[in-house]
Amino acid sequence: MNERKVTTINPSTEEVLNEYEIMTKEQINEKVKKARNTFQDWKKDASKRTDLLYDFANQLKKDKENLARKATNEMGKAIKEARSEVEKCAWAIEYYADNGQILSTDEVVNTDARKTVIRFQPIGVIGSIMPWNFPYWQALRFAAPSLMIGNTIVLKPASATMQCGIEIEKTFKSAGLPDGVFQTLVGDSSIAESLIDSDINAVTFTGSVPVGAKVAQRATSQIKKTVLELGGSDPFIVCEDADIEKASNGAIKGRFINCGQSCIASKRFIVVKNVANEFIEKFVQKAEKLKVGDPLSDDTDIGPLASASGLNKIDSQVKEAVKGGAVVLTGGERIGEKGYFYRPTVLKNVNPKMEIAQEEVFGPVAPIIVAGDEVEAIQLANDSEYGLGASIWTQDLDKAERLSSSVDSGIVSVNNVVASDPRVPFGGVKKSGFGRELSRYGMLEFVNIKSVRFYDQLIHNHYVE
Repeated sequence: MNERKVTTINPSTEEVLNEYEIMTKEQINEKVKKARNTFQDWKKDASKRTDLLYDFANQLKKDKENLARKATNEMGKAIKEARSEVEKCAWAIEYYADNGQILSTDEVVNTDARKTVIRFQPIGVIGSIMPWNFPYWQALRFAAPSLMIGNTIVLKPASATMQCGIEIEKTFKSAGLPDGVFQTLVGDSSIAESLIDSDINAVTFTGSVPVGAKVAQRATSQIKKTVLELGGSDPFIVCEDADIEKASNGAIKGRFINCGQSCIASKRFIVVKNVANEFIEKFVQKAEKLKVGDPLSDDTDIGPLASASGLNKIDSQVKEAVKGGAVVLTGGERIGEKGYFYRPTVLKNVNPKMEIAQEEVFGPVAPIIVAGDEVEAIQLANDSEYGLGASIWTQDLDKAERLSSSVDSGIVSVNNVVASDPRVPFGGVKKSGFGRELSRYGMLEFVNIKSVRFYDQLIHNHYVE
């Protein structure tokens, strides 16, 4: 295989989908130069940006089926989930078109000067390095606020979902946005360094901790702002007064969405012992009803994992846990001869020190840890190098207030699973990264916060009829 090429593989059939020529450093620099030239005009007119983002959202809706099928073929997500991913992107774009000018309005401050304002101005060209698990949502949830404020973007998509990245740029073009507002680079991880070293102003990265550390090191050594979203090992805490029916439904959604390949998937199920048996029984029953199969079929719940390496890793993590004393209640095995399919798996007797309870498990595997009480549950939840999201199930509001304050994470959902939402900030603490995406806070990550003060001796001419 030519090493200057990227090959994409369908994870359901293991057939080669496409082969792409990797861009050269010169081509990357050319794209960034175009983005910089476009930025000069793009940053000027917020009303025009608003109108064009509405056009883009409409184009996404029009192309929904084509975009969804591309994602399913490239990374294996169930088609119904792929469609809702595209719908969510359109919603986020519309949210920022609706609210972007309000969210970025100048702030007036009272100081010793005659007039003081704080302005939020775009910083320029943002390099975006994004993963394969939500190929549209990851790219566009960052792009929506950044474009609305007036920045331009150069995206390096994951090599596994190269076509999805290309389709995003095509959709911007079809919607009539200026050339250079959003461009996609073609290549593997080797081109990320060229993007960081190019004439960009900032970098946003979503991916693993080791790669995120390298990205931050390279970008910050060149004084380029970074935002890192580095995944998690989110606790799902079931208190003794939880509604077990609702909690078990939430557990299915939280763990098995996108075949468990999500940074905010529920990954450690910490259940207080009084309700453990009831919760486990319901959770296992529901997991066994999930339909695994052809992701292009409308009634499939779970498609394949995205890659052979992802499948092998999950399989070895489960085997390792079983060796250490964990018990497989359902699943625990690959399915079929072709494709990277794995049966939805629930494990009990999991020790919190096992790899499956410490690492970020990217697949349809749910480890259950039983806690003596809620105090121990929070201790177990916080015993992690990650701190992205957490889900707490209780019917007591005072307890919900207390526990949500005690858990070390950037996001907490009480009586629901963790989900990203354009209206609230998204991001974590500890090794889950720094900076925020979404909401006004996400928008203000990539701006120049400029303080302007006007002192006296300024004359304002009044013209009176």
